[in-house]
Amino acid sequence: MDNVIEMENVTKSFKNKDAVQNMSFTVKKGEIFGFLGPSGSGKTTTIKMLTGSYCQSKGSLTVLGYRNENIGSNGFIDQIGILSDHSTAYERQSIADNLKLFAKLNDVPLQKIDDTLNFIGLTQDKKTLVKHLSAGMKQRVLLAKALIHEPELLFLDEPTASLDPLTIQHIHKGLKALNERGTTIFLTTHNMQEANDLCHRVAFIESGILKEIDTPDNFRFNHSNHTIKVMHKNNRSKTLPMTSESAQYISDMLEANDLKYISSDLPTLGDVFLKITGKELV
Repeated sequence: MDNVIEMENVTKSFKNKDAVQNMSFTVKKGEIFGFLGPSGSGKTTTIKMLTGSYCQSKGSLTVLGYRNENIGSNGFIDQIGILSDHSTAYERQSIADNLKLFAKLNDVPLQKIDDTLNFIGLTQDKKTLVKHLSAGMKQRVLLAKALIHEPELLFLDEPTASLDPLTIQHIHKGLKALNERGTTIFLTTHNMQEANDLCHRVAFIESGILKEIDTPDNFRFNHSNHTIKVMHKNNRSKTLPMTSESAQYISDMLEANDLKYISSDLPTLGDVFLKITGKELV
């Protein structure tokens, strides 16, 4: 299976208003696919269709080989993990007890609990009650619940929203390791740096419409002004086009030991999103 998700001309309407409009894209097996857009752009609605919570109004969906009405069946649910703003843990139980309960519900061997705790960095805190955890640690518990059964496909809806930088860094490290072990990840976010750090490809969505899909690097390069800025040792700077002549100019600077620094003028993903959609990503 080359594609774990195939969406073709999908529309989702609520009371004659389209939340998602004629959307088509694929997600490849083994990639981290970023779904980027501001609040209210249709990201969560799309995830709910892909996980079986909503049925599409028009179009065709295939996820892990399950088509349309079969998405959300018992066999399908066993193969996915979901972390969303509706994910919860039992506040008056410990981290370990939460995972033990979830493991039993999913026929997961109990020895997987320690493996999962170690993977997300909560081994030392496993006896702590969830109600005593920080927001970041609670989010890591919810992530552990989503991945303890080793899903083929993990859906993450704004997984690091409102978390501190250290917790975000820890979660990113875990997600990269999980992906390296073979899990495909579908990530919605409005954090462009997160998308740039994690995703193999990203899709821009705005007002329910899919605008463009590419790799983060391609987005930034293709929407740059294709210039390089160099500074001589005497602090004289010069902006050059990306040409063979410029490459020779820089080579001559290096040979003369006259290059203080060099930088490419690439936009951020946020800059590119604004250019494509005309809107800030907030």
